[in-house]
Amino acid sequence: MQVTIAAETKLPTPFAEFKLIGFDTESGQEHVVLALGDYQSDEPVLARVHSECLTGDALFSQRCDCGPQLEAAMQKVAKEGRGVIVYLRQEGRGIGLINKLRAYAEQDKGLDTVEANEILGFLPDARDYQVAASILDTLGIKAIRLMTNNPEKLQSLQDAGINVTERVPHHVAGTPHNKHYMATKTKKFGHLL
Repeated sequence: MQVTIAAETKLPTPFAEFKLIGFDTESGQEHVVLALGDYQSDEPVLARVHSECLTGDALFSQRCDCGPQLEAAMQKVAKEGRGVIVYLRQEGRGIGLINKLRAYAEQDKGLDTVEANEILGFLPDARDYQVAASILDTLGIKAIRLMTNNPEKLQSLQDAGINVTERVPHHVAGTPHNKHYMATKTKKFGHLL
């Protein structure tokens, strides 16, 4: 997949001042990278590939662990002094915001994440990490230490040609509201929690 750097600017945060790099894709999707330090060196760089979650990242939902994972990744990169966070615009495991809200409504009736997506006619997880591989390649990043608990994400990036030298566990505290969600991630998606 072809990606193009469309814009670059500074993004001051409570953790560090990141370089914010905007990417356009041939499909018209837009993605961003938060980059810090010398991320283009020959040494493997600390990296997170994070899928957009408006409810968790911006609205502080406790139904998932997305917001705390993003914040923890920003803190880890800041502490290390170099790294990248690839922020992919693939809301709701790739089904979009409104469909994610519909899946939430199904979960309110007792279904888990997988069951809710399937009853709506979607794959349990429709995310695609090829664009992340293209973004990393465009940035000249040769090898990464990937912050993830998701073995499928790790395998997908490796299959796309990314040299993942290490899986860095990326655990965050759960809440009473996401216990079932976290159990589903472990049981049905094989996440290493």
